[in-house]
Amino acid sequence: MAPKTPLPKVPTVAETLKHPAYATATWDLVPDRKGLVPVAEGRGGPFKISWEIHGVGPTKIMFIMGLGGFRSAWQRQTLHFGHERRDQYSVLLIDNRGMGDSDKPLMRYSTSDMALDIAEVLASPEVGWLPSWPLPPSPSAPARTLHVVSISMGGMIAQELAVLLAESISSLSLVCTAAAIENTTSFAENMAQRASLILPKSVDRTVADAARRIFAPSWLELPDDVHLPDPATTPNCNPPAVATTTASEGSEGKGRKVEQENSGRYLKFESNAQRFVAQEMHKRLDPAGRFTIRGFLLQLIAAGWHHKSPAQLSDMADRVGRDRILVMHGTEDGMISVHHGRKLIEYMRPGKGFIVEGMGHAPLVERWEWFNGVIEEQCRLGERSDGRE
Repeated sequence: MAPKTPLPKVPTVAETLKHPAYATATWDLVPDRKGLVPVAEGRGGPFKISWEIHGVGPTKIMFIMGLGGFRSAWQRQTLHFGHERRDQYSVLLIDNRGMGDSDKPLMRYSTSDMALDIAEVLASPEVGWLPSWPLPPSPSAPARTLHVVSISMGGMIAQELAVLLAESISSLSLVCTAAAIENTTSFAENMAQRASLILPKSVDRTVADAARRIFAPSWLELPDDVHLPDPATTPNCNPPAVATTTASEGSEGKGRKVEQENSGRYLKFESNAQRFVAQEMHKRLDPAGRFTIRGFLLQLIAAGWHHKSPAQLSDMADRVGRDRILVMHGTEDGMISVHHGRKLIEYMRPGKGFIVEGMGHAPLVERWEWFNGVIEEQCRLGERSDGRE
């Protein structure tokens, strides 16, 4: 029997909370506009969805996050597009219902309802990226002004959004997602594996398990490779606050107070894995309680029950335009297996279908520089097709 490959090392919560960079893990990127939009009147609402727009450029990109994530998980892309290239791009971020600053209604969630939430945000007077919702019938095709970038459960929501708004989409990027969750075992076991991320066990075990399922093992132990904002030169970027945090001395993230001096600069961690631990703990220890197990489970149900048939996806791809669509998946994805990405490419026959050897579930983090370049090219493709470049 061949020896088992050692698991990649993931730093503990306690040592991460004591690291000087901990307080700087979530960047204070100031949006140009933000607010709360009431949605879902007649669909169990109204309740409020939180949104931000970074940048003032003509190219409009919407990023849709996956299961249990805050909009700040897109911070590498927010920095790149909405701040460093703010005159070229406008970036719209939301917290999906159940997470972050959005409301967390106790009801059945579905990816189709979450797509309707987004359509209502896009058409709201505050955002104004759609003329109205529902879109009025028109003898001429509407302007294609939306670039939609999505990951995981966000990719499932984006599929539903593309069905609703196909003729308004300039480019559509579906990253590490699925037409429907399939499993070689049972649906119940598949759901149990995802629920295990938040079932009772030590915080260290929970976060380490998540890291090893989301990212390629070879990447986790490499030195922190992030490109940091510089408050002195990055537009609309505040310095990190000098913070007093709580260093974990047990499984619940409780313990002694630790002051962390960062001299007004964003700092790096020892490894990529440690940056992930820090960002997870920012979310889990959020003083406003914006991450809840209830919200996670309600989103999990939406992801688990998502289903688009080959015929539905083919029709949607025809309406969007196959040359405008990118489907991307990694062979080392431990959250949604690469089988799902291959199926999505087969069903949609997109202009670009990438199966990336050695890549995990989150290329927006793991391969951020390459990923940002791919999204830039998708935007250019759409803008050229629409006569805006």
